[in-house]
Amino acid sequence: MPEFTNPFIGVVPGRKMTESELLRALRLDLSAEEEAVHIYLSHADATDHELAKKVLQDVAEEERVHKGEFQRLINLLSKEEEGFLAEGADEVNAMAAGKEPPDQTAPAERPTKGPTSTIGDLKGQGREG
Repeated sequence: MPEFTNPFIGVVPGRKMTESELLRALRLDLSAEEEAVHIYLSHADATDHELAKKVLQDVAEEERVHKGEFQRLINLLSKEEEGFLAEGADEVNAMAAGKEPPDQTAPAERPTKGPTSTIGDLKGQGREG
């Protein structure tokens, strides 16, 4: 599972998360599901016990459903997310077809939503501005 990089460490902060913080938390949740899939399938591969293997594979599939739920929520909350995913898919599709990937928009040219909060903001130690 995650390495507890979540700034809350099991405690809800004294305020609600901003939308930016929520998106970062959901990305962490998404990566935790991916890590869980890896762990469960690795354990299934490492055993000859048929029942354990079957249960571990089943649980891994459930985690993949959770990944879809988190990704969809991220897509709904972040207007540009689907564009980034489509851009990545286009690059892979081009490479799979033996072509050069399409030019990307430089990160500096992409629109931003404003100032980005940091984990320090949750602790009252964030930067001003």
